Amino acid sequence: MTCTDIQVAIHGYMDGELDPLKHLEIEQHLQHCAVCSQSYKADQALQTAVKTGAQYFPASADLRKRIQTSVRQVGKSQRTLPVMPWRWLAVAASVAVVVILAWVLSPRGLDTEQLVAQEVVSSHVRSLMVAHLADVMSSDQHTVKPWFTGKLDFSPPVKDLSKEGFPLVGGRLDYLENRPVAALVYKRRNHVINLIIWPSSHDTHVKTKALARQGYHLVHWSKAGMTYWVVSDLNDTELQEFVRLVQASS
Repeated sequence: MTCTDIQVAIHGYMDGELDPLKHLEIEQHLQHCAVCSQSYKADQALQTAVKTGAQYFPASADLRKRIQTSVRQVGKSQRTLPVMPWRWLAVAASVAVVVILAWVLSPRGLDTEQLVAQEVVSSHVRSLMVAHLADVMSSDQHTVKPWFTGKLDFSPPVKDLSKEGFPLVGGRLDYLENRPVAALVYKRRNHVINLIIWPSSHDTHVKTKALARQGYHLVHWSKAGMTYWVVSDLNDTELQEFVRLVQASS
């Protein structure tokens, strides 16, 4: 199973809803995939927070009696309950769960930046795990840039930085922030650098900001209507040098 498959099925795994074979496959994957394992642990923490943080109030004897009376009256007048109201009840319950999750997550400070950072790290790790660094393998910027034409609704800036010690390896399509994005792949010795680009949701310039997630260094900024995220296990000093070169060329 791929990391994407795990993300889709992980909640069924946590709730014990999967068949034994799929349950075992996910269990084995979590033992060997640090990214999915970390995500699973976060989901477990969230599940625990919902269970322990919810407030429960025992019903009074009078309330229980009134409910029982109402149920008996409904049972006499209508032997079978319609299907649709229960479906709407299920929808309402789902909405309630979403509201509870949003309430639980908010105090923890899981803002948009942190969520995007996790997506960027996952994209980087996936590209290394499945040996799918690039859809178009080339160090020629005039080959990589045209390859994106027709595949994206924007044209990503592509520069070869070989002379500066960061050779271009190629490019690929990825999916972040609920949209297709451009991923440009560079190298520094044996270190892979993913530069991920998509149109910014706002026109204002966002200053360069550095982060660290799961042993990876990340840098992001917005400029000229584009959002940039850089991720690598390269040391912070050389990665900042790469960022300066990208900013100067774009």
